[in-house]
Amino acid sequence: MTYLLALDQGTSSSRSIVFDARGQIVATAQKEFGQIYPQPGWVEHDPWDIWRTQLETAQQAIAKAKLQPRDIHAVGLTNQRETTIVWHRKTGQPIYNAIVWQDRRSEPACAALRGQGMGPTILDRTGLRIDAYFSGTKLKWLLDNVSSARELARKGELAFGTVDTWLIWQLTQGRVHATDVSNAARTMLFNIRDNDWDSELLKAMDIEASLLPRVLPSSAHYGSTGAELLGHSIPIQGVAGDQQSALFGQACFSEGMAKNTYGTGCFTLMHTGTQFRASQNGLITTRTAQTSPQIEYALEGSVFIGGAVVQWLRDGLHAFERSRDIEALAHSVPDSGGVVLVPAFTGLGAPYWQPDARGIITGLTRGSTMAHIARAALESIAFQSTALLQAMSRDAVAGGAAALSEVRVDGGASTNDLLMQFQADLLGIPVIRPAVVETTALGAAWLAGLSSGVYTSLHELSALWRAQKTFTPQLGRDEAAAHMQRWSHAVRQACQVPDLTDSDS
Repeated sequence: MTYLLALDQGTSSSRSIVFDARGQIVATAQKEFGQIYPQPGWVEHDPWDIWRTQLETAQQAIAKAKLQPRDIHAVGLTNQRETTIVWHRKTGQPIYNAIVWQDRRSEPACAALRGQGMGPTILDRTGLRIDAYFSGTKLKWLLDNVSSARELARKGELAFGTVDTWLIWQLTQGRVHATDVSNAARTMLFNIRDNDWDSELLKAMDIEASLLPRVLPSSAHYGSTGAELLGHSIPIQGVAGDQQSALFGQACFSEGMAKNTYGTGCFTLMHTGTQFRASQNGLITTRTAQTSPQIEYALEGSVFIGGAVVQWLRDGLHAFERSRDIEALAHSVPDSGGVVLVPAFTGLGAPYWQPDARGIITGLTRGSTMAHIARAALESIAFQSTALLQAMSRDAVAGGAAALSEVRVDGGASTNDLLMQFQADLLGIPVIRPAVVETTALGAAWLAGLSSGVYTSLHELSALWRAQKTFTPQLGRDEAAAHMQRWSHAVRQACQVPDLTDSDS
C-alpha cells in the first residue's frame, strides 16, 4: 500500500493526516496553538508555534499509522492563506509575529492605494479587491514598522512567505524558498494572468522583489524534508492554499462546480475554467490549484468568521466546554426565537466588503436564552454562506452559465447536521457532504500523489470521490427568502451596506 502525508496548517491548529492511495484516512494528529490579539482588529501567530505544532503532528500521525517514515511516498502541504511572515535568510529567525489573514491593521495602506486609483489595476491583474485581508499590505506594514526591516530587505537579507513558504523553508532546512500559484494569487502582488510577480504592484507597495519566493505549480517537486525531521527524507510534491486544496479534494475539476469549506472562516469557490471572470457581485477571482501548464480560475467569496463564532461562544462567553456541544445546545430550542447574530468581529467579507463592521446580536427578548444565541450563531454561518453562493449563482448566470445546482461541503462544521440542513433550506439546492470531510488535507495529498506518480489523471481522482450524505431543502422558497431578509436587516444594523439578498434565489 502507498501512503501520502498531508500537512494541514490552519488558523487555530495544525494537523497532519496519513492517507492511503484510495484517499482513506489512516491516521491523524492535531494540535491547537495560541492566538495573539495585541489590540482590536489585530491578530497574530508565533511562527515557531506554527512550525512546532506542524512538525509534532506529522511525527505523531506517522507513528499512529504504525508506519515507518520511509513508507510515506510523498508529502502534500496545505495552509491558511494570506497570513504573512518575514524572516532572516541567514538565521531563519522571524522579524515579527505572523500577521494573520484576519488582521485589519493594514487598512490605512489599503485606503492609500484606493486613493491612488490602484483599485482597477489590482482587480484586473490579481483578481482581488484592495483589502487588508491579503498579504501585500501586511508585508508593507512589516517593512514600514519593524526596525531595520526596509534596510535589510534592500540588502536581500530577508525572506517573505505565506505559511506554506515558511513551512517549506523549515522542512527543507532553509534550502527552498518557494510557494505555489494558489498562495501567490492571494498576496495582491501576483499577476494571475501572466503567472508572475507584478513589478508595478511591487513598486506601488514599496516591496523589494528579492523578498519574494519562487512560484511553482501546485503539483510539483518542492524539495525534500530534512532526514532527521521525520526520520527519513521525504519529497514534498504538492502545495496549495487551503481553499484551492479543498476545491481539488472535492474533485471540483470542471467549470461550474462549487464547494464551501466551513472552518475558522467559510470559503466558497466555484471553478470557472480557463476564463478570467470578474465578478459583478462582490466576489474575487483567484487561481485554482495548478496541475498542468493550463491556467484555470475560480470565483471566491470569503466569510471572515465562520466556525470562529463557535470558539467565541466557548472561550469568550463560556457557553459550553467543547465546540461540538453547540449542536445539542442549539437543538434544545426549535428555532432562534428571532435572535440573529452577525459575527462581524473583524469586519464583513464578501459580498459586503465592510472592514469597519462589528458584531451585533439583534432580536433579543426577555425569553432569549444561551440556546437561542447558540442556534443564531450556527445560523449565522449558513446565512453568510448563502449570501456568497447566491452572488456566485448570479455571476454564473450573467456569464452565460447555469446557476448552481448543488454545493459540496467540507471542513469541521460541515459535520453539524443542523447547520447543513439549514444551509440546504436557505439555498434551495442539495448540499452534499463527502465521505472524507477532510478535503483540504485530501486535496494536498492528491496533489502530491499526482506529481509523484501515485495517480495518473484527474479522472482517476474523480472516481475516488464519494458522497456521504446529501441534505435536500425542506423549507419553501418564500420562507427561506424571509429568513434571508431577516439576516439582511441585521447586517444593515451592523453597518450601512446595500441589501444584497436575492429574494428570487
